[in-house]
Amino acid sequence: MRLVRAGVLMAAPAFSALALLIAGCTVGPNYQRPDAATAPAWKENAVPPPNPPNGTWKQAEPSDDVLRGPWWDAYADPQLSGLEAKITVSNQTLRASMEQFFSAREQVRVARSQYYPTLSAGPSISRQRESYNQPNANRAITNYQYNTFSIAGQAQWEPDLWGQVRRTVEQARANAQASAALLANVELSLRAELALDYFQMRGLDSQKQLLDNTVRSYEEYLKLTQIRFKGGVATESDVALAETQLEQTRAQDIDIGVARAQYEHAIATLIGTPASTFSLAQMPLGQQIPTIPIGVPSQLLERRPDIAAAERQADAANAQIGVAIAAYYPNVSLSGTGGFTSGNPGTWIQGPSEMWSLGASAVELLFDAGRRHAITQQARDAYEQQVANYRQSVLAAFQDVEDNLAAIRILDQESAQQALAVAAAQRSLNISTNRYKGGVTTYLEVLTAQTALLSNQRTQEDIATRQFASSVQLIRALGGGWDTSQLPKM
Repeated sequence: MRLVRAGVLMAAPAFSALALLIAGCTVGPNYQRPDAATAPAWKENAVPPPNPPNGTWKQAEPSDDVLRGPWWDAYADPQLSGLEAKITVSNQTLRASMEQFFSAREQVRVARSQYYPTLSAGPSISRQRESYNQPNANRAITNYQYNTFSIAGQAQWEPDLWGQVRRTVEQARANAQASAALLANVELSLRAELALDYFQMRGLDSQKQLLDNTVRSYEEYLKLTQIRFKGGVATESDVALAETQLEQTRAQDIDIGVARAQYEHAIATLIGTPASTFSLAQMPLGQQIPTIPIGVPSQLLERRPDIAAAERQADAANAQIGVAIAAYYPNVSLSGTGGFTSGNPGTWIQGPSEMWSLGASAVELLFDAGRRHAITQQARDAYEQQVANYRQSVLAAFQDVEDNLAAIRILDQESAQQALAVAAAQRSLNISTNRYKGGVTTYLEVLTAQTALLSNQRTQEDIATRQFASSVQLIRALGGGWDTSQLPKM
């Protein structure tokens, strides 16, 4: 045992010097975030529309420049908030992405394990017989059978002289962070999809409420034509036209149920509930669209999880270049063995039975027909690809925000104009009805006015639904309150 301890003590200075060498040598380029095109201000925010009726967005203020907390609560809809709460615990798509992140996180631990030596130990017992007729056999020995009893420990270590392990850990960490960002992006997309489906369904509920009211109105008009026909002041064609208008509107009212059922089923799937066991009561749109702080363009790079994922993937690709370059340098390996060996169990663990060995090796590849060069260039090309993907993600994100800002601005204007169209159509119907009751015109004029009013009312409801959808899309485009500070450090 003293010999073992002495060997270890003699090797300690060498290991210390080697540790200092390891700390100062990491080959390959150090990562810097790629530059990407940004804008000083949002184009759609440069000239805000005057007095938007629904208050759908606003210029950022220093104390209120980003979304915070569960963004869906801003709609003040308890039913929506309850459905969103079920996404995290029940959605299987989100669960799959979560497990993917967990796997990537464990890969960081796998990479870090290469910093340390591998240790193993265990006993072994064997019985052997050597050949009596082997060359140079000692004929004086009559027993060529013997036992071997051993207990030994082995240690092997490949010191990270060139930073290959460090780059591998760096790559695994960046990949895990990219996976975390993709997980956040999946969650944001699922929550936005749920909100979109929910508001689309409620928009259909508003359409159905409108059609229900219209059917009741048309039933009164049908009674009016029937009374006038019986009194001889209207024709049978007036009754037929009123019946046609009524039945056609009833058919439209029924048809709303097809799309509504599909949105309801989609919501059930998103919250992890079988569509056959899920239902939502009819509830038309009625609340105001919340104010959405949009911040400044430079913040978008930190707030979009898809941009963060692309940037982390570029970091991982950069680390792979270092891994490839390290292959040009020698592989150094240190090993040691210590323990006891004896041919007799009685003397197995005794001082004379001890044994140990220390060793080191260095291997340099002299010729590989350009393989390492090709692998290194391949890693550089992969990095440039990820940089291009990152820059494209940034451009797409700016387009996404501007698209939805434009949609909200234009829909606000369209909503105000459509309200005037509905009011005008209502006045036209009132005038035509009075003219028909006074015997001045035929029912065809009333029917034309009815058709125009219903069409404009349905357009108005559709615009309202699109405004809610655009507000959700804008929140998604802005990152939904997420930012890069939520990435795991690891």
